Amino acid sequence: MRLMLAPLIAQWMLTALAAGQGIAPIAIDLNRTHATHPLWPGHARFHLVAQVAAGFATSIAEIALLWWPGPWHRERFILAACLSGAPLLGYVIAMLTRRMYGGTLSDPQGIPPARIRTARGVVEFESNIVVIAVAAAWLCVAVLLY
Repeated sequence: MRLMLAPLIAQWMLTALAAGQGIAPIAIDLNRTHATHPLWPGHARFHLVAQVAAGFATSIAEIALLWWPGPWHRERFILAACLSGAPLLGYVIAMLTRRMYGGTLSDPQGIPPARIRTARGVVEFESNIVVIAVAAAWLCVAVLLY
């Protein structure tokens, strides 16, 4: 019984990740802190909206791969997992290479870094890094369960 339940849990985990990757950027990026940011060049806004639309379409494809009835279920799961992992890898690459193209993890006019008070003072960190790390761990658990 447990062996049969693990793939279903993995399928739901990957569905949740795909849905989050498709829906969250619509709420987070299509507003004044990103897509309609008054200081952003119009071309940068265009690319952001195209990226959000592509991410939404990809998430729909991932969910279809996971739940469409038919053969090759395992292969479709692996393909959906790879598609979910691609944006996570893209974020890491962009983060590691940001000095090459003048990128920053946050914008002074946008969403500020998260702050946590500790005994030693205030620690600032980019919350997207935490989200990406949690999503990557979630994806790994789903793949291992499957």
